[in-house]
Amino acid sequence: MISRQHSISRRGFCLCCIGGAASAAAGAWLTPRQAFAEARGIVSMIKDSAASAPIVTHKLRGNICALEGSGGTVAVLTGPDGKVLIDAGIAVSRPQMTKALAELGAEPITHLINTHWHFDHTDGNAWLNAAGAKIIAQDNTRKYLSQVQRVEEWDYNFLALPPAGLPSETFADERSLKLNGSTIALKYYGPAHTDSDISVTFPEANVAHLADTFWNGIYPFIDYSTGGSIDGMIAASDANLTATNEETIIIAGHGKALGTRAELREFRDMLAGIRDNVAALKKQGRSRDETVAAKPTAAFDAKFGNFVIDPAFFTRLVYEGV
Repeated sequence: MISRQHSISRRGFCLCCIGGAASAAAGAWLTPRQAFAEARGIVSMIKDSAASAPIVTHKLRGNICALEGSGGTVAVLTGPDGKVLIDAGIAVSRPQMTKALAELGAEPITHLINTHWHFDHTDGNAWLNAAGAKIIAQDNTRKYLSQVQRVEEWDYNFLALPPAGLPSETFADERSLKLNGSTIALKYYGPAHTDSDISVTFPEANVAHLADTFWNGIYPFIDYSTGGSIDGMIAASDANLTATNEETIIIAGHGKALGTRAELREFRDMLAGIRDNVAALKKQGRSRDETVAAKPTAAFDAKFGNFVIDPAFFTRLVYEGV
């Protein structure tokens, strides 16, 4: 059973990850296909959870807040230019999100930035667009949201979003906005968690939303189906460390919503350590199952292995990419 600290409803993790809950309940590792059968419809399970989950608001600095409870962590910048949201959460959370946003002030919703294409970050796009948000994203995010997209690791096909949910403005590498007296810097990572990920930083407030390139205190999902890779995750972590300092408030996509640079460094070192361990075993000719049995994550499991991306599943993900 998942602990309250890492509950589905409170942490709103990526729908690509929930199948691990089925394996935990069964007391044994299930394949992604078996996990979906056990869950009897993973998207329905996520939506059911998000429909009743409370939204927890964290006030940061510079009129920036972080909202937990609907998909990946959502950031909000308020001010005279209207509310600017970083990620959209899950659509069935609309009543709770509407209430939480109203409590931040009377400004209308005017902008939405998607950090990448995954469902738990974009499912709310259409209703936020209807509420007035112009949607901005990296080119690949619009591409993936515009078509049926398969995530092979979970044997699942995601449908295209309706036209209202698609980004109307995209960019390739970098984009800078000036809203509510704040600079909002958008920067593409290249292949990382997917190949559509961006960071969103607020330099004056020294706040950085790293989305799913940073899972704070838990093993991450890597979506190889849409260009993700373990090496890309490490490279993104290196870029994130370069772009932050000890005073930066770091917003994580999943796990503990707010992190420090020390936690980010620990996350990066975990990724690199496990990558090296798995690569060494694979070079010896070990099969995937033999590599899992060798427990290459053992040194990190106490810290990172207590969520639905369990040590065996994360080892399989890393093995695919080395």
